[in-house]
Amino acid sequence: MKNPFHKLFLREEHICPWWLAYAFDNPLRRMLHDPEKIFAGLVGPGGTAIDIGCGMGYFTLGLARIVGPDGRVIAVDLQEQMLRRVKKRAERKGLQARIQLHQCGPDSLALQEKGDFILAFWMVHEVKDRPAFLREVRDLMKPDARFLVAEPLLHVSAEDVQRTVDRAREAGLELCGKP
Repeated sequence: MKNPFHKLFLREEHICPWWLAYAFDNPLRRMLHDPEKIFAGLVGPGGTAIDIGCGMGYFTLGLARIVGPDGRVIAVDLQEQMLRRVKKRAERKGLQARIQLHQCGPDSLALQEKGDFILAFWMVHEVKDRPAFLREVRDLMKPDARFLVAEPLLHVSAEDVQRTVDRAREAGLELCGKP
């Protein structure tokens, strides 16, 4: 039986399978996507970061190093297999105390805690009901929080990214900048 979350938020045919995440999580990636550089000024020591669609935890681990021992990262993913891999990787790096794993519910992110920084890296294009998703993200943001959306250039068109920006504005989010 397929997860009902697919019907509400995700376009089933676009969900990255857990086993494909290994292709995105390799040592060469750090040259392009260095978490400390990307998130500089967006979250700091003691902060709470929420990594939506965390996959195998590439950015989760980077965020855990940034927030430090007094901070926390909530790693959110639909797939239990992804969260299991985040847990193993966090244990190997000694970061498990800073990371809380959270599997999405069938009809929402199902989070109560608010974040200082929320990340949606290479996943918003998989969301079926973007307005509902973006409203839920908005409600998870602390005052002055930042929400970073990044989409893969070769996979997501500029028009689709602009539609996401438009839906974010409609949800009450304000555009702070673009890369």
